[in-house]
Amino acid sequence: MFRPKIPTMPTPTGQTFPPAIVEPTTIIPATPIQPTPPPAAPAPAPAPAPSRPVVQLTPGTMLALVGGGTAVVLVVGAVLVSLLLAVAITGASVAVCAVVVRSILASETRR
Repeated sequence: MFRPKIPTMPTPTGQTFPPAIVEPTTIIPATPIQPTPPPAAPAPAPAPAPSRPVVQLTPGTMLALVGGGTAVVLVVGAVLVSLLLAVAITGASVAVCAVVVRSILASETRR
């Protein structure tokens, strides 16, 4: 009962092929390629890549950044406070249930 039953390998039912025979081949080296002569005139140097544009903070963008940051802080704070409130309400309801169950069990033993 506790010994594993190992399945036996069934005989193949489909068409079987003999293993392929790989024969070694000889490698013939290719003729070397003659190097090309250097160009007469050197290629012009590529133009330097443009530098990154400098970010300019105008009063409007500063106000938008401060407003956006304030909104993020308020939203995250509201979410965290609501989670804390949910945990507190759950804990209080569990405590009330425990008191009720305890009083029910105590009244059962007195009878």
